Amino acid sequence: MATAAERIVEFLAAQGIDRAFCVPGESYIALLDALHAHASLDLVTCRSEGGAGFMAVADAKLTGRPGVVLVSRGPGACNASIAVHTAEQDAVPLILLVGQVEKRDLRRNAFQEIDYANMFRGVAKWVGEVTDPDQAPEFIARAYAQAMGGVPGPVVLSLPEDVLAMACAAP
Repeated sequence: MATAAERIVEFLAAQGIDRAFCVPGESYIALLDALHAHASLDLVTCRSEGGAGFMAVADAKLTGRPGVVLVSRGPGACNASIAVHTAEQDAVPLILLVGQVEKRDLRRNAFQEIDYANMFRGVAKWVGEVTDPDQAPEFIARAYAQAMGGVPGPVVLSLPEDVLAMACAAP
């Protein structure tokens, strides 16, 4: 059975996403593994989350598809926030995937934990958090639809690191 991370990558590939940008981080290692195993998606490793975000914005402008950027929790998400703001201001579809603390530690002020719904409230069209592996396909589909629907713009999806590695029964 596929993991939640593998389901997310499968969905992105099925939508024609062929590239993602990141600063590698341990909080989303299962997603990095899933991307590595998927031949049709290139992963561009960057030196800063802000740079990765701006590259994803440029990619979206060039392709008409959402730019995809992966960052670690806390400082990684904060550094990428400038690209989210730019995507909102320029009406560019962007999907920010944030590795999050383990599910059991959510809302417990864990190391580098941020409540992303509050943080991105004014600049993202939608913010979701996957707390069950079977939610992954639904949430990535919703993120894509929100980024592309109406006036295009950025969305944020918080992904607890343990949930990403769990088996996902949902297609």
